[in-house]
Amino acid sequence: MRRKNREVTKLTEIIEIINGCKVCRLAMVDNGQPYVVPLNFGYRHDDSVITIFLHCANEGRKTEILKQNNHVCIEMDQMKELISGEKGCDYSCYFESFIGTGQAVFLDDAAAKAEALQAIMKQQTGRDDFSFDQQILEQTAVIAVELHRYSGKRH
Repeated sequence: MRRKNREVTKLTEIIEIINGCKVCRLAMVDNGQPYVVPLNFGYRHDDSVITIFLHCANEGRKTEILKQNNHVCIEMDQMKELISGEKGCDYSCYFESFIGTGQAVFLDDAAAKAEALQAIMKQQTGRDDFSFDQQILEQTAVIAVELHRYSGKRH
């Protein structure tokens, strides 16, 4: 990272950044071309490994891309405050961001899918007491992206 003074290295602070975000961007490669989509997400962390959970339809462009190439990048951020100035280039903003790379894996087990969907709902609503019909679990693709490499940044 070029601006070392903005790097966030403590896992507790990185988790705080993630907790403040509601949307992540999933970057993929589609036949050599970049493709990125915004998604709601949930997560879990075990020691230094962060796993991001995503959901989507069982078919579609994203699903087809991930079946061909499951290497992905996750990005999330939050703008805290605009910093104004006299000239355009004097403007900036206070922000927090998180970027990680990993491999997307489709979860097949109903219990694992329900646990991942529970994490997504907790991130979005603050609640983790939802139940999921078997039919919904079958109709929903649930993706886990285990991140071993990631970084946080703050200004």
